[in-house]
Formats: sequence, C-alpha cells, structure tokens
Amino acid sequence: MNDATGATGLKKIDIVFSRLEDACNLLAAITIMALMFMAVYQIAARRLLDAPIFGYIDFIEQMMVIFAFLGIAYCQRMGGHVRMELFISQFRGRSYWLLECFGVLVAWIVIGVLIKSSFEHFLRAWELGDSTINVELPIWPAKLLIPLAFTILWLRLAIQIAGYFRMFMEPDRRPVAITTIKRVEEVADREIREALGQEVQAGSEEADDATR
Repeated sequence: MNDATGATGLKKIDIVFSRLEDACNLLAAITIMALMFMAVYQIAARRLLDAPIFGYIDFIEQMMVIFAFLGIAYCQRMGGHVRMELFISQFRGRSYWLLECFGVLVAWIVIGVLIKSSFEHFLRAWELGDSTINVELPIWPAKLLIPLAFTILWLRLAIQIAGYFRMFMEPDRRPVAITTIKRVEEVADREIREALGQEVQAGSEEADDATR
C-alpha cells in the first residue's frame, strides 16, 4: 500500500471519527447551557419563591461529568490542550515527528490504564447500587460515561499515532489527522485575517443599512 492510499484511508477514518467527537462536544456544550439555565432558575426560585430545586447539588454533580469528559477527544483533535512546545519546537524533520509520536504514545498508554480503572469504578457503583445523598440518583451512569469518554480519546490518540508515525517515515508528506505546532507568524496572520474579515463584514452591513 503506497502512502497516497494510506493517507486517504487515514483521512477517511479521521473524518468519520471526527463526527462522533463533534457530537460528544456538542452534547457537552448543551449540558453547560442547561446548567446555566438551571443555576439561574435555582437562584430565582430560592430568592423569589423560596422553593429551590430539590437535589440541585446532586444534579450538578451528575451533569458535570458530561461536559468535563465528553469534550476531551475533540480538544485533543483540535490541539486545544496545554502543550509544552518550548523544547519540542526546536526539532525539525524526523526527530520532531518522532517526539510527537512518542508523546502521544505515552498518553495512549496512560489513557488505556485509566479506561480499565474507571470501568472498575463503574462496576463497583453498579454492583453496590451507589447513589447520591439527597435525591438518591444512581451514580453508575456518570461513572460509566468516564471510561466511554476515555475510550473515544484512546481511539483518537491511536489515529494520531498512525498520523505521526506516517510523518516520521515520510517527513515531506502532507500531515493528516494530526495537530502541528503553529508558528507565531501563522497565529498572528490568522488573527489579523479574522479581525479584517469581521471589519469587512461589519462595514458591508453598515453599507447595506445606509442604502436601505
């Protein structure tokens, strides 16, 4: 199998898997919005009606798991996590791609261990019938969500390992399914383009308003 075929297959896997990550991230965002509305209602109901939501803390504890874990694979794909690039940015070519591949491989192993341990915590909660204090909500759904989110992240890391290893073998190829270090010039250029685009859009809207 040549590199073009491998890159095409890796890109297809990345696109299909990205849809799952986008859906999980969207669910996390919706959960955050729901928590905001719930908090507003809780404050208003307590102050005005003296009728706060019963078990409010229990619901918050369960819902926090959704937005805390479901978006981590999306964040990994977008390179939105904290990266220590001061050292690794000094490398070029094969050495750079090897270091990136090694770093992701270490994360892949760690997440694999966390999947096993978090699933054991879920089984313990399932067998004991563990629940929250006030409303007695079952805890096992929240604990099950953690190994599921870690599994999605584990698969994302596996895709990136394949992408980084491909670049290690052929450094001149176009990167696929991986994140790369962006230079300061590239970041500044993107921000300038976005700012100018907003200004142009605002100017066109003002012109449209003036012609009406």
